[in-house]
Amino acid sequence: MRSNLKLVVNNPSNRIEEKHFFEREELKIILDLYAKMVSEGSWKDYGLSISSKQVSFSVFRNATENALYKICKNFKPKNKNLRYLITDTNGKILRNSYELKTLLKGTNWKKLQK
Repeated sequence: MRSNLKLVVNNPSNRIEEKHFFEREELKIILDLYAKMVSEGSWKDYGLSISSKQVSFSVFRNATENALYKICKNFKPKNKNLRYLITDTNGKILRNSYELKTLLKGTNWKKLQK
């Protein structure tokens, strides 16, 4: 017996208006970089932070220290070049781009390290 019933939930509080996370391809690019840096011994741990304005992937040299860098995706940047950022522990923008792949491939992580 076939059923033609559909469940419809019309609750505005459950509606997701925008994606507030990294997309699958973005996360793959970041995790590939993370795996490379871990294998080189430069990075040891990571963390994710999510807010209504941005999502960030923080990398650590040790789990007990502050983050070395944050790879951030702004959801509503003031201009397109501020879509993706690399910031230091104080939030200072070290690099920025409108495209994640370009941002990460063009970064010399050894020169960024203090």
